[in-house]
Amino acid sequence: MSDSLDLDLRLVRYFTAVAEHRHFGRAAEALHITQPSLSRQIRSLERQLGARLLDRTPRGTRLTEAGEVFLPRATALLRSAAQAAAQTRAAARPSRLTVGYTFGLIVTPAVRELRRLHPDADVRALHLPWKEPRAALLDHRVDAVVTRLPLATGGLDVTVLYDEPRMLLVALDHRLAGRQAVTLDDIAGEPLPRLAEPDPDWEAFWRVDPRPDGSPAPDGPVIESVEDKFELIAAGEAVAIVAVPPHMARFRPDITAIPLRGVEPSHVVLATRAGDRNRLVAAFGKAARALLTSSPEAPGSSGAADGRAGG
Repeated sequence: MSDSLDLDLRLVRYFTAVAEHRHFGRAAEALHITQPSLSRQIRSLERQLGARLLDRTPRGTRLTEAGEVFLPRATALLRSAAQAAAQTRAAARPSRLTVGYTFGLIVTPAVRELRRLHPDADVRALHLPWKEPRAALLDHRVDAVVTRLPLATGGLDVTVLYDEPRMLLVALDHRLAGRQAVTLDDIAGEPLPRLAEPDPDWEAFWRVDPRPDGSPAPDGPVIESVEDKFELIAAGEAVAIVAVPPHMARFRPDITAIPLRGVEPSHVVLATRAGDRNRLVAAFGKAARALLTSSPEAPGSSGAADGRAGG
């Protein structure tokens, strides 16, 4: 391989997608390209590098030894390129801000306030998957994120905006449906869904695993999306612990939410890059702290004070 080889960042991004999903089909779907096209692109990258990076197996795809070496360098290369592009755009257009948010959280009041205060700024909102906030911030895809803990905070500034009570989701015909409240003892034997690619801290918090007495949370079916979770609950195959904002109290007509007592509430936070001096980031932070602590149904009430989710 020539020392002056120019890597195609698009091919590098395709490789990292396959490495993340460990499956060409799922990676192709995430990249919005066909699987044969993705396979050709990976072969092209391997020819450029002079090394095989991935092996297909009956259970999916695994990294070769060369792939294991290349993956962290490829990830760093893509992050460096994204940061270079973002910082260049920021220098050319200092009045642009992208606000990320995750499932069930509303950032509209703070975004609208920022647009009112800075009418010449380009302020955008971007929905992120639950596990993307930290990477999206560090990659400069977004400049601020409203999300839920747990969240790895290294390199970030994180402020708690408000708390949400945790609830138990069950099918309407579940034995606990209709209860005023439940405790962990009530669901000691109930299976809870598991993520296909879990974050240990996230799984521990949302499954309360281990339980206070040290026992493990019962394992339920493996899921890849929130829609899968709802389907399993409605079918009576599992229950789930969630945060339920007032505006989302009914996820589906065949599922009900019951207050879960004796557990720590969910913490909704604002996260930004540590030391970011962008004036719009500071302005959004001020707006978020002022406006994202109230329920959409009660604009004047404090979500932090009464435990309700904010707008």
